[in-house]
Amino acid sequence: GNFLEFFRSFYFWELLRNTLFYSVGKLFVSVPLSIALAIVLYETRRPKLGKVVQTLAYLPHFLSWVIMYGILLVLLAPGDGIVNDILKGFGREPISFMTNTRIFSDAWKEMGWSAILFIAALMGIDPTLFEAASVEGVSALQRVRYITIPSIRPVIVLVVLLRLGTILDAGFNQIFMLYSIPVYSVADIIDTWVYRQGLLEFRFGLATAVGLFKGLIGMMLILVSNSMI
Repeated sequence: GNFLEFFRSFYFWELLRNTLFYSVGKLFVSVPLSIALAIVLYETRRPKLGKVVQTLAYLPHFLSWVIMYGILLVLLAPGDGIVNDILKGFGREPISFMTNTRIFSDAWKEMGWSAILFIAALMGIDPTLFEAASVEGVSALQRVRYITIPSIRPVIVLVVLLRLGTILDAGFNQIFMLYSIPVYSVADIIDTWVYRQGLLEFRFGLATAVGLFKGLIGMMLILVSNSMI
């Protein structure tokens, strides 16, 4: 009965659409940015600068979304945010950044931590491949395209597979901090709906059914994706 109630709910398709939008968006934004960051840190010829950038990139991962929300509010608030104050100083209209920053704010917070896996994979590449490439006179971009990316492809596939397993986890803490009632139609996800139904209205059976549904979908995606590789 709980499963049927969830599937027949007026909000089911809206919740599923919003959840997939944020999850898939984070997958296609965060993973490439993490790979790019790892390659830049690996290829840098200034180790000290690389360590500083690496530390700054890791730092947001250890901050809670409460603190991150405060930082985003100071920077991007439509009324008195620093960025909008600069825009208004140049005679531009303020931009409502807070309504469409969820995917990129997650990438900012997590890409440094995610890059650790790719940096570890880069450290395992045979140095003689790069030496041979230098002898052949290949450019830096060609070295990345023909040596670096193919060498870490198994790790990229593993990370994507793991992300697919949690494709219906769009990030409760982040969405809960950044959304409000007026934007429920575009910001409400399965987890926030479960929070209201399960904890605020004490419908634990319904919340458990939705959790099982999410786990089943994740398991099916992993099995199908793994069989296709």
